[in-house]
Amino acid sequence: MNLLFRLLITAIVAFLLTKLLPGVHFDGFSTAIIFAVVLALLNLIVKPILNLFGLPLTIITLGFFALVINALIILIADYFINSMVVDGFWWAFLFSILLSLITSLANSMISDGD
Repeated sequence: MNLLFRLLITAIVAFLLTKLLPGVHFDGFSTAIIFAVVLALLNLIVKPILNLFGLPLTIITLGFFALVINALIILIADYFINSMVVDGFWWAFLFSILLSLITSLANSMISDGD
């Protein structure tokens, strides 16, 4: 059940961010739900591989490259979801930073309330 709440929070935050950021577009809230599921799968399967290969760059850049990996995950999700459009790397970068910050904050507030 906790996973479903986290997916719902991610979908809501992502949908609201598309209303604020002109470079990221969803066709509707159903796309946000699909995005949350695809993002969870990519974070489970692809992100550990990218983190492993990017570890030297992450160390050299003092963690900054991890933000680049997050943006790449957003762009990969964009590739798989036809009803989602990201206008470029920098929009994916900004979207991933805001999505990470806001979902972390929302998840911590909800888990503190339990």
